Amino acid sequence: MDMAPRDDPLRYPCAFPRGPRPATAKGPGPVPRSSDNRPDPPPAQPRTSRVARGAHARELRIIAGTWRGRRWRFAEGEIRPTGDRVRETLFNWLQGRVAGRRCLDLYAGSGALGLEALSRGAAHVTFVDTNAQALAAIRALLQEWRAAPGAGETAQGEARRFLAGPARPFDLVFLDPPFAAGELAGTIAALARRNWLAAGARVYIEQPAAAPLPDLPPGWTLLRTGKAGAVGFHLCAHAADENAARSEP
Repeated sequence: MDMAPRDDPLRYPCAFPRGPRPATAKGPGPVPRSSDNRPDPPPAQPRTSRVARGAHARELRIIAGTWRGRRWRFAEGEIRPTGDRVRETLFNWLQGRVAGRRCLDLYAGSGALGLEALSRGAAHVTFVDTNAQALAAIRALLQEWRAAPGAGETAQGEARRFLAGPARPFDLVFLDPPFAAGELAGTIAALARRNWLAAGARVYIEQPAAAPLPDLPPGWTLLRTGKAGAVGFHLCAHAADENAARSEP
């Protein structure tokens, strides 16, 4: 029988407490991993699409006619163009009353209404606006798209001042003033006072949907009305015979 003493560390190592282990150099810890055992994704980069969306928001297109599908970017500034949906509805209302007609785009802005009219065969459009940059952009488009000579002209200034000048009759007038300007009623009255409207002329009015339509002058008839979001839009007729105006939009 082995009678080695119990205090022999060689025979009974577990009977003696171990001393502290020597320190060892530790490398970097493991890479943190997500719950699906894949490395965490890199930090998100700042989004840059805001600029692209802003640029796209200033882009318009011609809906129908000679320039159908053409796109352009209108000038920067406080311009609220008539959207595609509203323009399409308006020109559906005007079927047969655009080709060969003389038009006045009194708050031209982007030029969307007047350019759409020219694309659909209007003989002439006068674009009026206070924004020189917007009018320059319209002139550049007329040249780039090879509009017929004399088909479009621009006039810089306020609508009321333009209407105070020499009057000439138009067959179709677009009224889309800045909503906050409060000019619509005065502009309608100025149009009616002088010889700006040909017999049977049509007047398009755009305003906030929540706002009541201003009182129409004698001889004007409301033909159509519509709403798209916060925008209300109306088509009126200027005719001596109101019954005739009602029968032919």
